[in-house]
Amino acid sequence: MTAATLSSAGTSTSIREFRLPDLGEGLTESEIVQWHIAEGDTVELNQIIADVETAKAVVELPSPYAGVVVTLHEAAGTVVDVGATIVSFRVGSESGEVSPPSEEEEPAKREPNLVGYGAAVEKGGRPQRRARHTTHAPAPGPASTREALPATAPEPTPDPAVTGADRPRSTPPVRKLARDLGVTLDGLTGTGPNALITRADVLAVLADSPDGHSPNADRPDADRPHADSPDGVRADGPAGAGPVAGDSAPASGPGPSVPPRAGVQRVPIRGMRKHTAAAMVASAFTAPHVTEFLTIDVTPTMELLADLRSSRAFEGTRVTPLTIVAKAVCIAIARNPTLNSSWDEAAQEIVQYSDVNLGIAAATPRGLLVPNIKEAQSRTLVDLARALGALTETARAGRTPPTDLAGGTVSITNIGVFGIDAGTPILNPGEAAILAMGAVRSMPWEYQGAVALRSVMTLSLSFDHRLVDGEQGSRFLADVGTILRNPAMVLTMV
Repeated sequence: MTAATLSSAGTSTSIREFRLPDLGEGLTESEIVQWHIAEGDTVELNQIIADVETAKAVVELPSPYAGVVVTLHEAAGTVVDVGATIVSFRVGSESGEVSPPSEEEEPAKREPNLVGYGAAVEKGGRPQRRARHTTHAPAPGPASTREALPATAPEPTPDPAVTGADRPRSTPPVRKLARDLGVTLDGLTGTGPNALITRADVLAVLADSPDGHSPNADRPDADRPHADSPDGVRADGPAGAGPVAGDSAPASGPGPSVPPRAGVQRVPIRGMRKHTAAAMVASAFTAPHVTEFLTIDVTPTMELLADLRSSRAFEGTRVTPLTIVAKAVCIAIARNPTLNSSWDEAAQEIVQYSDVNLGIAAATPRGLLVPNIKEAQSRTLVDLARALGALTETARAGRTPPTDLAGGTVSITNIGVFGIDAGTPILNPGEAAILAMGAVRSMPWEYQGAVALRSVMTLSLSFDHRLVDGEQGSRFLADVGTILRNPAMVLTMV
């Protein structure tokens, strides 16, 4: 199926195929969470037709056409490659659509008519796979031997001259599955759209094998990942225990095609979970983390919150300890600007930001999100409180726009809502610091020369030691602690 516009001969209507856009995030795939339309429905231009989950958030997908829905090509819950056709519309001149291009025109050339739809897809949005030539030459000359070689004796390693267009077309999860099962995709014809190799195609190779194993499963390949059993152990025994290539002994284990045992569930890694995992690994193994802790008496801050909640200026606005901490971070950043910076490895530069785009880690049903409040340092306390409320509500509803997830400079994570006192938070990639605020607990505390019951909180600050020295990180944490111990001390800091 292509994205070409198909005109009906002798009529004023045509069929338009809508491809999944990249939504401006540079992603390769997205999951269709829910369709808001059905085949036969009449839709208007920019009407919301589906909810699509990217690696970061659930995004509402508007219709680029006005017309009638002819076909929904993908079901809800399906992971679709960017550029794949997802819905076909019947449009006509009466709907205001321009006439379809002629056959001589390149059908895929279009101008993006909606914000975030990315550039026009080239060549139908999918790489074309070059046909494999396996015709045997009549004479067994040297050249003929080279032509027949791919069909009779495939090389164990890919030819470096082969371009991306020569590789079998498949998605990253399918390629990983093939590697885990020892299935070679070369020469395999996919049953998906545009000959896309699917998971079912890979499993079919094992089903067609006489012994239930991949035809090349016994080929020695130290780099091929092992297929994991439900308990994390190779299904065919520990490394080195099974037969090697050339051994006549049967396999020592049941093989990776055996279904997992009862009571074990495998959840596909995709969407936000996949993105979060990649981001955390990249951060943890790129930035040298340092974490410092500070336990403080926040009784004056809790008294301030009680006063603010009864103030007319904050009427209808939810004010929490996070509100005060967020303001304290902005004030402390102004005194310690190195914590509001990033490391540019390619340019070998430290990038310092004048605006504080304050990220707030939010636990959502779909995973971790860190949307940010732009220019938080310029907001008043009441404005910051309202922005925090709107940000967390939108994140938990899965409606955070991509613009709110990009451009963060420093972050806060509130682990105290889960009853946790302290931790070692991992930096959001591209940022120099993240502050974790623990639970506020009533504890015996030294106060004015005696022991009293006070409200106590622990702050945990992780920072990138390439950017932030120990002194700078310590001064920043001390400044935040000073404000929370005695909010009136702000007057000495600004």
